[in-house]
Amino acid sequence: MAKSPTMTITIMFIAIIIAPNTLCYSRITNGGYLYPQFYDQSCPQATNIVQSLVAKAVAKDPRMAASLLRLHFHDCFVKGCDASILLDNGGARNVVSEKGSLPNSNSVRGFEVIDDIKAALETACPQTVSCADILALAARDSTMLAGGPSWEVPVGRRDSLGASLHGSNHNIPAPNSTFQTILTKFKLNGLDIVDLVALSGSHTIGNARCASFKQRLYGNTGNGQPNQLFAAQLRANCPRSGGNDNLSFLDNVTPIKFDNEYYKNLMDTKGVLSSDQILFKENQETMQIVKEYATNEDMFFQQFAKSMVKMGNISPLTGFRGQIRKTCRNVNA
Repeated sequence: MAKSPTMTITIMFIAIIIAPNTLCYSRITNGGYLYPQFYDQSCPQATNIVQSLVAKAVAKDPRMAASLLRLHFHDCFVKGCDASILLDNGGARNVVSEKGSLPNSNSVRGFEVIDDIKAALETACPQTVSCADILALAARDSTMLAGGPSWEVPVGRRDSLGASLHGSNHNIPAPNSTFQTILTKFKLNGLDIVDLVALSGSHTIGNARCASFKQRLYGNTGNGQPNQLFAAQLRANCPRSGGNDNLSFLDNVTPIKFDNEYYKNLMDTKGVLSSDQILFKENQETMQIVKEYATNEDMFFQQFAKSMVKMGNISPLTGFRGQIRKTCRNVNA
Protein backbone atom coordinates (compact mmCIF):
# COMPACT_ATOMS: atom_id res chain seq x y z
CA MET A 1 0.00 0.00 0.00
CA ALA A 2 1.40 3.43 -0.94
CA LYS A 3 2.11 5.83 1.91
CA SER A 4 0.06 8.98 2.02
CA PRO A 5 1.84 12.36 2.17
CA THR A 6 0.56 12.79 5.72
CA MET A 7 2.03 9.44 6.78
CA THR A 8 5.38 10.30 5.18
CA ILE A 9 5.56 13.64 7.01
CA THR A 10 4.65 11.93 10.28
CA ILE A 11 7.41 9.32 9.85
CA MET A 12 9.94 12.03 9.02
CA PHE A 13 8.92 14.00 12.10
CA ILE A 14 9.30 10.94 14.33
CA ALA A 15 12.74 10.24 12.85
CA ILE A 16 13.86 13.78 13.62
CA ILE A 17 12.75 13.40 17.23
CA ILE A 18 14.32 9.97 17.71
CA ALA A 19 17.56 10.47 15.78
CA PRO A 20 19.35 12.65 18.34
CA ASN A 21 18.77 10.00 21.01
CA THR A 22 20.78 7.50 18.96
CA LEU A 23 23.70 9.96 19.07
CA CYS A 24 23.20 11.34 22.53
CA TYR A 25 25.17 10.43 25.62
CA SER A 26 23.65 13.20 27.71
CA ARG A 27 20.19 13.66 29.06
CA ILE A 28 17.94 16.30 27.53
CA THR A 29 18.57 19.58 29.34
CA ASN A 30 16.45 22.68 28.78
CA GLY A 31 15.40 21.53 25.36
CA GLY A 32 18.93 20.78 24.14
CA TYR A 33 21.02 17.73 23.34
CA LEU A 34 24.68 16.99 23.72
CA TYR A 35 25.94 14.69 21.00
CA PRO A 36 29.23 14.15 19.17
CA GLN A 37 28.00 15.37 15.78
CA PHE A 38 26.74 18.74 17.04
CA TYR A 39 29.26 20.75 14.98
CA ASP A 40 29.30 18.54 11.88
CA GLN A 41 27.48 21.18 9.83
CA SER A 42 28.26 24.44 11.63
CA CYS A 43 32.00 23.86 12.17
CA PRO A 44 33.15 20.52 10.72
CA GLN A 45 36.83 21.33 11.34
CA ALA A 46 36.31 21.98 15.07
CA THR A 47 37.59 18.62 16.31
CA ASN A 48 40.69 18.75 14.11
CA ILE A 49 41.52 22.30 15.24
CA VAL A 50 41.29 21.34 18.90
CA GLN A 51 43.31 18.15 18.42
CA SER A 52 46.03 19.94 16.47
CA LEU A 53 46.55 22.72 19.01
CA VAL A 54 46.38 20.40 22.02
CA ALA A 55 48.99 18.16 20.35
CA LYS A 56 51.21 21.19 19.75
CA ALA A 57 50.89 22.29 23.38
CA VAL A 58 51.57 18.82 24.81
CA ALA A 59 54.58 18.32 22.51
CA LYS A 60 56.01 21.56 23.89
CA ASP A 61 55.13 20.73 27.51
CA PRO A 62 54.07 17.13 28.32
CA ARG A 63 52.72 18.32 31.68
CA MET A 64 50.06 20.25 29.79
CA ALA A 65 48.09 17.04 29.13
CA ALA A 66 47.34 16.69 32.83
CA SER A 67 46.69 20.42 33.18
CA LEU A 68 44.03 20.51 30.45
CA LEU A 69 42.38 17.39 31.86
CA ARG A 70 42.28 19.02 35.29
CA LEU A 71 40.78 22.25 33.89
CA HIS A 72 37.74 20.32 32.67
CA PHE A 73 37.32 18.61 36.06
CA HIS A 74 37.59 21.87 38.02
CA ASP A 75 35.11 23.49 35.66
CA CYS A 76 32.45 20.79 35.84
CA PHE A 77 32.43 20.55 39.63
CA VAL A 78 31.45 24.23 39.90
CA LYS A 79 28.10 25.20 38.38
CA GLY A 80 28.41 22.39 35.84
CA CYS A 81 30.45 22.16 32.64
CA ASP A 82 30.00 25.75 31.51
CA ALA A 83 33.55 27.18 31.18
CA SER A 84 33.05 29.37 34.25
CA ILE A 85 36.61 28.55 35.33
CA LEU A 86 37.98 30.41 32.31
CA LEU A 87 36.49 33.80 33.19
CA ASP A 88 38.80 36.56 34.41
CA ASN A 89 37.85 39.15 37.01
CA GLY A 90 35.75 42.09 35.86
CA GLY A 91 34.34 42.40 32.37
CA ALA A 92 30.84 43.31 31.28
CA ARG A 93 29.23 41.53 34.25
CA ASN A 94 31.87 42.34 36.88
CA VAL A 95 32.80 38.68 37.31
CA VAL A 96 34.59 37.46 40.43
CA SER A 97 36.86 34.81 38.91
CA GLU A 98 37.17 31.22 40.11
CA LYS A 99 40.87 31.42 39.31
CA GLY A 100 41.49 32.95 42.74
CA SER A 101 39.91 30.10 44.69
CA LEU A 102 41.99 27.88 46.98
CA PRO A 103 41.90 24.85 44.63
CA ASN A 104 42.81 26.98 41.59
CA SER A 105 45.16 29.76 42.70
CA ASN A 106 48.75 29.11 41.56
CA SER A 107 47.59 25.64 40.58
CA VAL A 108 45.35 25.32 37.52
CA ARG A 109 47.01 26.16 34.22
CA GLY A 110 46.52 25.83 30.48
CA PHE A 111 44.45 28.97 29.98
CA GLU A 112 46.72 30.21 27.19
CA VAL A 113 46.25 26.93 25.31
CA ILE A 114 42.47 27.34 25.51
CA ASP A 115 42.88 30.94 24.31
CA ASP A 116 44.82 29.75 21.25
CA ILE A 117 42.22 27.10 20.44
CA LYS A 118 39.37 29.58 20.80
CA ALA A 119 41.11 32.13 18.57
CA ALA A 120 41.60 29.51 15.85
CA LEU A 121 37.96 28.42 16.08
CA GLU A 122 36.73 32.00 15.95
CA THR A 123 38.65 32.47 12.72
CA ALA A 124 37.23 29.27 11.23
CA CYS A 125 33.69 29.44 12.65
CA PRO A 126 32.89 32.70 14.45
CA GLN A 127 30.82 32.38 17.64
CA THR A 128 29.98 28.74 17.00
CA VAL A 129 32.05 26.49 19.28
CA SER A 130 31.68 27.11 23.01
CA CYS A 131 34.54 27.37 25.46
CA ALA A 132 32.85 24.66 27.53
CA ASP A 133 33.05 22.28 24.59
CA ILE A 134 36.68 23.23 23.99
CA LEU A 135 37.47 22.14 27.57
CA ALA A 136 35.69 18.81 27.06
CA LEU A 137 37.41 18.11 23.74
CA ALA A 138 40.83 19.19 25.04
CA ALA A 139 40.48 16.85 28.04
CA ARG A 140 39.80 13.91 25.73
CA ASP A 141 42.65 14.80 23.39
CA SER A 142 45.08 15.27 26.28
CA THR A 143 44.23 11.85 27.66
CA MET A 144 44.68 10.22 24.27
CA LEU A 145 47.98 12.00 23.56
CA ALA A 146 49.35 10.76 26.89
CA GLY A 147 48.59 7.18 25.87
CA GLY A 148 45.16 6.84 27.44
CA PRO A 149 41.77 6.00 25.95
CA SER A 150 39.79 8.05 23.47
CA TRP A 151 36.03 8.52 23.39
CA GLU A 152 33.35 10.38 21.51
CA VAL A 153 32.74 13.70 23.24
CA PRO A 154 29.10 14.81 23.31
CA VAL A 155 29.11 18.53 22.51
CA GLY A 156 26.60 21.35 22.28
CA ARG A 157 27.28 23.08 25.59
CA ARG A 158 27.02 26.83 25.94
CA ASP A 159 29.09 29.14 28.12
CA SER A 160 28.09 30.63 31.45
CA LEU A 161 27.51 34.32 32.06
CA GLY A 162 29.26 34.24 35.41
CA ALA A 163 31.50 32.36 37.81
CA SER A 164 31.24 31.12 41.40
CA LEU A 165 34.21 31.72 43.66
CA HIS A 166 32.25 30.22 46.56
CA GLY A 167 31.43 27.11 44.54
CA SER A 168 35.04 26.70 43.51
CA ASN A 169 36.19 26.94 47.12
CA HIS A 170 33.62 24.45 48.40
CA ASN A 171 32.68 22.02 45.61
CA ILE A 172 36.05 20.76 44.41
CA PRO A 173 37.41 17.86 46.51
CA ALA A 174 40.56 18.84 48.40
CA PRO A 175 43.72 16.68 48.63
CA ASN A 176 43.24 16.32 52.39
CA SER A 177 39.46 15.74 52.39
CA THR A 178 38.04 12.67 54.09
CA PHE A 179 36.79 9.81 51.96
CA GLN A 180 33.16 10.55 52.83
CA THR A 181 33.54 14.23 51.96
CA ILE A 182 35.00 13.40 48.56
CA LEU A 183 32.35 10.79 47.81
CA THR A 184 29.59 13.21 48.85
CA LYS A 185 30.89 15.89 46.48
CA PHE A 186 30.93 13.35 43.65
CA LYS A 187 27.41 12.16 44.44
CA LEU A 188 26.10 15.74 44.51
CA ASN A 189 27.20 15.93 40.87
CA GLY A 190 25.55 12.65 39.90
CA LEU A 191 28.77 10.64 40.02
CA ASP A 192 29.04 7.38 41.95
CA ILE A 193 31.80 5.50 43.75
CA VAL A 194 32.96 3.80 40.52
CA ASP A 195 33.28 7.19 38.85
CA LEU A 196 35.27 8.42 41.85
CA VAL A 197 37.88 5.66 41.54
CA ALA A 198 38.04 5.83 37.74
CA LEU A 199 38.35 9.62 37.51
CA SER A 200 40.95 9.65 40.28
CA GLY A 201 43.02 7.60 37.84
CA SER A 202 43.71 10.82 35.95
CA HIS A 203 46.45 11.24 38.57
CA THR A 204 48.47 8.72 36.62
CA ILE A 205 49.83 11.85 34.90
CA GLY A 206 50.67 15.27 36.23
CA ASN A 207 52.22 16.82 39.29
CA ALA A 208 51.23 17.98 42.74
CA ARG A 209 52.55 20.97 44.67
CA CYS A 210 54.24 20.04 47.94
CA ALA A 211 51.68 22.15 49.78
CA SER A 212 49.03 19.63 48.66
CA PHE A 213 50.54 16.69 50.52
CA LYS A 214 53.18 17.97 52.93
CA GLN A 215 50.89 17.29 55.90
CA ARG A 216 51.19 13.56 55.09
CA LEU A 217 54.97 13.71 55.29
CA TYR A 218 55.35 15.69 58.50
CA GLY A 219 52.02 15.35 60.30
CA ASN A 220 49.40 12.82 61.25
CA THR A 221 46.27 13.15 59.12
CA GLY A 222 44.78 9.79 60.05
CA ASN A 223 45.27 8.58 56.47
CA GLY A 224 48.78 7.24 56.94
CA GLN A 225 52.07 8.22 55.37
CA PRO A 226 53.53 6.81 52.16
CA ASN A 227 55.88 3.87 52.63
CA GLN A 228 59.20 4.86 54.18
CA LEU A 229 61.36 4.81 51.06
CA PHE A 230 58.84 6.73 48.99
CA ALA A 231 58.23 9.23 51.81
CA ALA A 232 61.98 9.87 51.97
CA GLN A 233 62.04 10.62 48.23
CA LEU A 234 59.17 13.07 48.64
CA ARG A 235 60.76 14.79 51.64
CA ALA A 236 63.95 15.39 49.62
CA ASN A 237 61.91 17.58 47.29
CA CYS A 238 59.50 18.89 49.91
CA PRO A 239 61.39 20.11 53.00
CA ARG A 240 59.48 20.73 56.20
CA SER A 241 60.11 24.48 55.90
CA GLY A 242 59.55 26.07 52.51
CA GLY A 243 59.29 24.43 49.12
CA ASN A 244 55.50 24.55 49.07
CA ASP A 245 55.44 25.25 45.34
CA ASN A 246 57.91 22.49 44.47
CA LEU A 247 56.36 19.85 42.22
CA SER A 248 56.35 16.09 42.61
CA PHE A 249 55.04 13.57 40.11
CA LEU A 250 51.74 11.99 41.13
CA ASP A 251 53.06 8.79 39.55
CA ASN A 252 56.85 8.63 39.70
CA VAL A 253 57.02 5.40 37.67
CA THR A 254 55.49 6.55 34.37
CA PRO A 255 54.76 10.24 35.12
CA ILE A 256 53.78 11.40 31.65
CA LYS A 257 52.13 8.19 30.43
CA PHE A 258 48.42 7.62 30.97
CA ASP A 259 48.28 4.04 32.25
CA ASN A 260 47.16 2.06 35.31
CA GLU A 261 50.39 2.52 37.26
CA TYR A 262 48.55 4.91 39.61
CA TYR A 263 46.52 2.03 41.03
CA LYS A 264 49.60 -0.13 41.49
CA ASN A 265 51.15 2.74 43.41
CA LEU A 266 48.16 2.90 45.75
CA MET A 267 48.52 -0.81 46.48
CA ASP A 268 52.19 -0.18 47.35
CA THR A 269 51.27 2.78 49.62
CA LYS A 270 52.83 5.20 47.15
CA GLY A 271 49.86 7.49 46.73
CA VAL A 272 51.12 11.07 46.86
CA LEU A 273 47.87 12.75 47.85
CA SER A 274 45.90 11.68 50.88
CA SER A 275 42.76 11.80 48.72
CA ASP A 276 44.34 9.16 46.48
CA GLN A 277 45.69 6.78 49.10
CA ILE A 278 42.40 6.63 51.02
CA LEU A 279 40.88 4.84 48.02
CA PHE A 280 42.93 1.83 49.09
CA LYS A 281 42.52 2.35 52.80
CA GLU A 282 39.12 3.70 53.85
CA ASN A 283 36.56 1.72 51.87
CA GLN A 284 36.32 -1.95 50.88
CA GLU A 285 34.48 -1.22 47.62
CA THR A 286 37.04 1.29 46.37
CA MET A 287 39.85 -1.02 47.48
CA GLN A 288 38.45 -3.78 45.29
CA ILE A 289 38.07 -1.46 42.30
CA VAL A 290 41.66 -0.27 42.75
CA LYS A 291 42.83 -3.90 42.67
CA GLU A 292 40.85 -4.57 39.50
CA TYR A 293 42.20 -1.53 37.68
CA ALA A 294 45.76 -2.32 38.83
CA THR A 295 45.58 -5.71 37.12
CA ASN A 296 43.36 -4.79 34.15
CA GLU A 297 44.29 -1.60 32.33
CA ASP A 298 41.62 -2.11 29.67
CA MET A 299 38.92 -2.16 32.36
CA PHE A 300 40.26 1.12 33.76
CA PHE A 301 40.41 2.74 30.32
CA GLN A 302 36.86 1.72 29.46
CA GLN A 303 35.44 3.02 32.73
CA PHE A 304 37.51 6.20 32.62
CA ALA A 305 36.04 7.05 29.22
CA LYS A 306 32.50 6.38 30.48
CA SER A 307 33.05 8.43 33.61
CA MET A 308 34.51 11.34 31.64
CA VAL A 309 31.42 11.47 29.44
CA LYS A 310 29.26 11.29 32.56
CA MET A 311 31.21 14.09 34.23
CA GLY A 312 30.98 16.19 31.07
CA ASN A 313 27.19 15.95 31.33
CA ILE A 314 27.02 17.75 34.67
CA SER A 315 24.46 20.56 34.31
CA PRO A 316 25.42 21.75 30.81
CA LEU A 317 23.88 24.97 29.51
CA THR A 318 21.98 24.21 26.32
CA GLY A 319 19.24 25.68 24.17
CA PHE A 320 18.93 29.41 24.80
CA ARG A 321 20.73 29.45 28.14
CA GLY A 322 24.19 30.95 28.34
CA GLN A 323 26.06 32.16 25.27
CA ILE A 324 28.91 31.32 22.91
CA ARG A 325 31.69 33.57 24.14
CA LYS A 326 33.89 35.37 21.63
CA THR A 327 36.82 34.99 24.00
CA CYS A 328 36.89 32.45 26.81
CA ARG A 329 38.12 34.90 29.44
CA ASN A 330 35.22 37.34 29.16
CA VAL A 331 31.46 37.33 28.85
CA ASN A 332 30.22 38.94 25.64
CA ALA A 333 29.31 42.60 26.16
